[in-house]
Amino acid sequence: MSRAGVRGARVAVVGLGASGRAAVDVVTTLGGTALGFDRSGEAAAAAAAAAPGVALTAHPEPETLAAAVLAAAPDVVVVSPGVPAHDPVFAAAAAAGVPVWSEVELAWQVQAPRADGGHAPWLTLTGTNGKTTTVTMTAGILQAAGLVAPAVGNVGTPIVQVAAEGGADVLAVELSSFQLHSTHSVEPLASACLNVAPDHIDWHGSFEAYVADKARVYERTHVACLHNVADPRTRAMVEGADVMEGARAVGVGTGAPGVGDIGVVDGVLCERAFIPERHTHAVELATLADLAHLAPGGEVPAHLVLDALFAAGLARAYGVAPEAVRDGLRAHGPGDHRIQLVASLGGVAWVDDSKATNAHAAQASLTGVAPGTAVWIAGGLAKGARFDDLVRAVRDRVRGVVLIGVDREPLRDALERHAPQIPRIEVDSSEHGEVMRRAVAAATRLARPGDTVLMAPACASMDQFRSYADRGEAFARAVEELRG
Repeated sequence: MSRAGVRGARVAVVGLGASGRAAVDVVTTLGGTALGFDRSGEAAAAAAAAAPGVALTAHPEPETLAAAVLAAAPDVVVVSPGVPAHDPVFAAAAAAGVPVWSEVELAWQVQAPRADGGHAPWLTLTGTNGKTTTVTMTAGILQAAGLVAPAVGNVGTPIVQVAAEGGADVLAVELSSFQLHSTHSVEPLASACLNVAPDHIDWHGSFEAYVADKARVYERTHVACLHNVADPRTRAMVEGADVMEGARAVGVGTGAPGVGDIGVVDGVLCERAFIPERHTHAVELATLADLAHLAPGGEVPAHLVLDALFAAGLARAYGVAPEAVRDGLRAHGPGDHRIQLVASLGGVAWVDDSKATNAHAAQASLTGVAPGTAVWIAGGLAKGARFDDLVRAVRDRVRGVVLIGVDREPLRDALERHAPQIPRIEVDSSEHGEVMRRAVAAATRLARPGDTVLMAPACASMDQFRSYADRGEAFARAVEELRG
């Protein structure tokens, strides 16, 4: 289904959050018939208020919703990232021969052409951690080169809206595994997978299925597939991908780069991938000093350097000058709720890393704290994960732990087995309105001057909060009350 093909088509949109509402609006605007479905009556009502005249209904049970979707005789079903891979709507659509698309796939199909008849190239990236930082860095570098280049996808304005409106020179596209699961025809100019670690097992059904969906980011890439030299799984993804003729594998790491790769030499970020003389030379892109503003008072963490290298590589694959990489990284600001200093009180630093929603992200955060000085606030919705490897890796950093959330058992079990000597306080998960205030109060009893109270939950937030941002804001409010 092309942009023109949407006219007259029946498109069932399942999930009426921000991306679903945008899909409904775009389909309607292009002359198609949008049919909206959600399990939440509140979500359907909100969508109906924004799209009067569009058929939007709520069906609380997954099987009932799937039956209603297929009864509407759609030409295509567009699913939101919140609809898990095991939802009955996937099987029902497959049995009926109806294609299932992500909002990202719809965006690729309906993107507005440029004046020359072509389309804005996509630079796509995924990974268990670091996606938002990297995609905003990428957009910043492209913008420093004078391009109209929004960060879209799993961040910012829904990509279907941006693509349908047109006007961009190039898109920096963050893709989650949920979005990639139902994305089938996107042809990125360059693509990247930053890293892979167990996450969202409950959504995908297994780690293997999660990895397979992440690997979709490389399919049909035209110029360069960037992979993490420290994560062999990402290299294997590239090797197994069906890419366009001429697309090259580009390794990204924090060591000296080999021929065709991107890395760091004596504090200089450099690449040997996109220059003719790469067999004998490297080109300087930026220095660690250009990232120093992102780590006030300390050394730039390795994971942040890696994010910057991936962003630089994607932008260089598009063709920006090295100077734009430097200027874009210098202008990049740290994101909210990502290792964000909230306050320093009585010699104790209070740091919000609510965006650390899995073990891999929490480990990166905790390893940046001096040994024995972290009071760790952790817990939430575990998403089927276990935390033995995480606790073994960070136990030397932690003075004490405050556990929150409904899924405390996996973290408690890992702590009891691998770090029984570390003091632990648990906050009753039933106290939803008070949970963060009580967690901060508990942390004050464990912290000493020179310590860092770090909220890096290693879990999702939806058990007790609306989002990771809501959780971070609750933490900041509780710390501010402590100051008062």
